[in-house]
Amino acid sequence: MEIRRVRDRISFSPEKMRKVALFDSPRLFYDLYCLLPGQEQRVHAHEGSDKVYYVAEGTARFTVGEEERDLSAGEAVIARAGVPHGVRNASEDNAVLLVTMAPPPRR
Repeated sequence: MEIRRVRDRISFSPEKMRKVALFDSPRLFYDLYCLLPGQEQRVHAHEGSDKVYYVAEGTARFTVGEEERDLSAGEAVIARAGVPHGVRNASEDNAVLLVTMAPPPRR
């Protein structure tokens, strides 16, 4: 059984948002995104892959398609295949996200 202690994997980088791979397979990936205030993942799209963001800690501002919304701990949003999406930490606190994508894009 593969187990990850998510709390122990949280880490931040002053240079840019940190992505921490938790699980990875040919069918999906499950990552931890750690954003300091002001950090972002620029708006982009993935053809053929859906992505779900779950806010584990803090608040983050999500763009999905033409919509932009702040979500806080306990909330999730999906970006369907081909829909532009991104996330920014517009708050003054750190943000931690769990991110699942299936199928994963080629890394």
